[in-house]
Amino acid sequence: MPATTAETLSFVSRNVTVAPSSFFPSAAKGTRKRVVGVLLGQNDGKNVRVSNSFAVPFEEDNDDPSVWFLDHNYVENMNDMFKKVNAREKLIGWYHSGPKLRASDLEINELFKRYTPNPLLVIIDVQPKESGVPTDAYFAVEEIKDDGTTTSKTFVHTPSTIEAEEAEEIGVEHLLRDIRDVAIGTLSTRITNQLQSLQGLHLRLREIQTYLQKVQDGQLPVNHAVLGNLQDIFNLLPNLSTPKPTADGKPGNASELSHAMSVKTNDQLLAIYLSSLIRAITAFHDLIENKIQNRQQQEEKEAKKEEAAAAAKEGDKDKKEGGVNGVNGETTEKSGEKEKKK
Repeated sequence: MPATTAETLSFVSRNVTVAPSSFFPSAAKGTRKRVVGVLLGQNDGKNVRVSNSFAVPFEEDNDDPSVWFLDHNYVENMNDMFKKVNAREKLIGWYHSGPKLRASDLEINELFKRYTPNPLLVIIDVQPKESGVPTDAYFAVEEIKDDGTTTSKTFVHTPSTIEAEEAEEIGVEHLLRDIRDVAIGTLSTRITNQLQSLQGLHLRLREIQTYLQKVQDGQLPVNHAVLGNLQDIFNLLPNLSTPKPTADGKPGNASELSHAMSVKTNDQLLAIYLSSLIRAITAFHDLIENKIQNRQQQEEKEAKKEEAAAAAKEGDKDKKEGGVNGVNGETTEKSGEKEKKK
């Protein structure tokens, strides 16, 4: 039965969430062969959660895409064992290590319809060359052509995100505590995240530019749904252009947004400047206090040394005076004894 536009939109509007630990063994080392596996998780019709996966034996002919082999008996046995471990995880689709769609993907997708009515296909780029989400999610639908000819199967792309569960987040947080670089602050981390986001946005804009250029050159047919979505995106963009001033010298209404953004930016920069200034003053204050304390400690040490030296000198004088007095007493006693004898 051909899919209607509403059915196609239902696939596109689904929220596909992928757990980062579900694609650990997804690369074939030392070979160019792609890896194919089964996705396990939950699919309630609106939200698709991929929580686990396992690879399956798969072979294909590089010269003839229609020649391939997938061990469906292995899939059934593994699926039964995973059900015994966690009954909530059901077979919801399959994945391969792409990095792009292949000609045999539709045939493999038809095979997985034995286990689930609408299998999800996730392509994992195991060697991403650019920043962004390394996964692409697809659902197979019937494509209705405008000329009324026979429908054909095609894949519809649906947005996907990588989101960790609470247990995974706790484990990653404890791991980052051990390997976190103390020299890297939160500001550098935020700037790095923003840079990666901007790089991902630039990649998507280049893909849109390439698509529109191919449509203009006649290499791709005009898709009104895609053009409508692009028009909605462009309409949501703010107008940051500064118009020419009016006759009375005042700026036009269109510059209110740019003026507001400039004021907001200046306020943020002022807060950064003040915080940096206060930090520098506090550092200088601590430095001065440290120098004063060091000087006081040095003076106290010198005073103690002087007191100890003075005390030692007084002790020596007392010893010398005591020795002289002792000699005078002995001579007096001897003279007294001599006088008695006489």
